[in-house]
Amino acid sequence: MSFDFTAKRVLVTGGTRGIGAATVEAFLDAGARLAVNGRSVQSTEKALTHLPTEAFGVAGDVASASDCWSIVASAVAEMGGLDVLVNCAGVARGSTVESVTEADWDDVLDINLKGTFFCIQAALPHLRASQGNVVNLASDAGLIGEVGLAVYCASKGGVVNLTRALALELAPDVRVNCVCPGYVDTDMVRRDVINASGDPRAAERTLAASAPLNRIAPPAEIATAILYLASDHARFITGSALQIDGGTTAGHPRASPEK
Repeated sequence: MSFDFTAKRVLVTGGTRGIGAATVEAFLDAGARLAVNGRSVQSTEKALTHLPTEAFGVAGDVASASDCWSIVASAVAEMGGLDVLVNCAGVARGSTVESVTEADWDDVLDINLKGTFFCIQAALPHLRASQGNVVNLASDAGLIGEVGLAVYCASKGGVVNLTRALALELAPDVRVNCVCPGYVDTDMVRRDVINASGDPRAAERTLAASAPLNRIAPPAEIATAILYLASDHARFITGSALQIDGGTTAGHPRASPEK
C-alpha cells in the first residue's frame, strides 16, 4: 500500500523526536507539506535542520491551551489551511501512586490529554473546511493498566475515549482516530526505561518479552499506521483505536491452569 499526500497540509505536534519525528519523515516522503511542532524554539529548529524545505517549525507547548491555538494558527497561516492534524506530543512519568505529586499529574494530563483536545478545538474550523481528519497518539496503556504508570494510563485512556467521543460529534465532516502503540524504540524509552535500568540489555529483553511478538517496534512502523488512518485508504474509519502493540492487549499471554 502506498500513500499520496501531495498538496496535503499536515500539522504534527511533538514532531521533533520519536514517533512524531518518524511521522514527519513519512508524510514528507508521501509528498505532504509539514508544520512541525516542538515544545521549544531550540528543539524545533534543531529538528528542521535535518528536513527538506517542505517542512517548517511551529514551536509551542501543548500543555497550554493558548499555545495550542497559536500552534494551529501559525501552521494554517503558513500553509493556507489544514488537512491532517496528528497529535503526537506526549510525556510519560513512571511512579507509584504514593509518590505522584499534583505537579506530576498536571504535567502528564496537560500534555497528553488537554493538549490533544485543545489542538483539535483550534484546528476544527480548518479541518471542517477541508473535510480533513485527526490522528491521536494514545497507547496500549490507554487500553489496559500497567503497574507504576497510573497517571500515564489515565491520560492515554482519556485520549482513546476522547477520540471516540469526537468521532461521533464531528462526523461526517471530520474523521478522528487514534493509534495505541506498545513499547517503541524511541529516545525516550531508551533514556527513561532501558538505559535507566542499570542493565540495559536485560531491560530491552524484558520490554520485548512483554509482547507476544517478542520485540520492540521501530518508530517507522507506528508512523505507517498513522499515515494509513490519515489517508483515503481509511476514509470509512473513524472512532478507531488501532492497536500496534505486538499483541500486548490481546489477552493473557499464558494458558490458564486446567480446572
